[in-house]
Amino acid sequence: MSMREQFVRTTTEAMDADPRVALVLAEISADRFTDALDRHTDRVFNVGIREQAMVGVAGGLALAGMRPVLHSITPFVVERPFEQLKLDLGHQGVGAIAVSTGASYDYPTAGRTHMAPGDVALIDTLPGWTVHVPGHPDEVDSLLSREFDHDGPVYLRLSDRANAEPLVTGPGWHPVRHGRDGVVLAVGPMLAPVLAATAAMDVTVLYTATIRPFDADGLRAAVRAASPDVVLVEPYLRGTSTHEVDEALADTPHRVLSLGVRRDRELRAYGTADEHEAAHGLGPTGIAGEVAHFLHGVGKRVA
Repeated sequence: MSMREQFVRTTTEAMDADPRVALVLAEISADRFTDALDRHTDRVFNVGIREQAMVGVAGGLALAGMRPVLHSITPFVVERPFEQLKLDLGHQGVGAIAVSTGASYDYPTAGRTHMAPGDVALIDTLPGWTVHVPGHPDEVDSLLSREFDHDGPVYLRLSDRANAEPLVTGPGWHPVRHGRDGVVLAVGPMLAPVLAATAAMDVTVLYTATIRPFDADGLRAAVRAASPDVVLVEPYLRGTSTHEVDEALADTPHRVLSLGVRRDRELRAYGTADEHEAAHGLGPTGIAGEVAHFLHGVGKRVA
């Protein structure tokens, strides 16, 4: 089962159990929610290809006491309706669960219009949002299920990229491997290439599927036990959470290497998701070279 399929199942089950839960779509995945539409016609809204209206409707439902879920492909749920996220939710003091699919470059054959590596950085400009970046379909269920019971703003970022197995059921940094030379932070689907890249290195590897709120205490504990050299590997725009690392270690001399989707150029070739990953240096070979160079001054950095 994919992350997207698990999202559909978990949301449909939540609608069956809780009359507050409503679903707002803009065509994307409408064909996957046929069961929910059949059973809850009064709580499933498909506004067509009008993403700004999707967020506006969700804001109205939230003001009426509902718990809305809104969903589309990454750029269409974050970038295109960003003003509505800011005003119809944030300015009104209400929340919703915004769920994207496609991550940074899962749909390269659709071109740049379907890529949004800056989504988490953009959400990070809005106060109070919880941001989940699951690394496995099973994590989608555990992370999403807890969000129906409150009213805060939540962003759930789904991807076709996945780790071999689920590791978390809640927020915080989770130790996967212990070492002495540095601390490598792997977010969501980045754990699989990070583990492959650092297999022969003496480093601590921490994993999270919830990047906001940021687990500062967990990072500080890992640095005390290992080294103040930190490598942050995120599956979206490079450096998105660097300020969180710096704030967590403000009283500790430290170095940070941030890896993620490159900022220095736009990749306009279509290609495959694997080719985009390699071009951004996010495959095992690219990560290994960057980490080795950062920690020991050896190895080849990605150009």
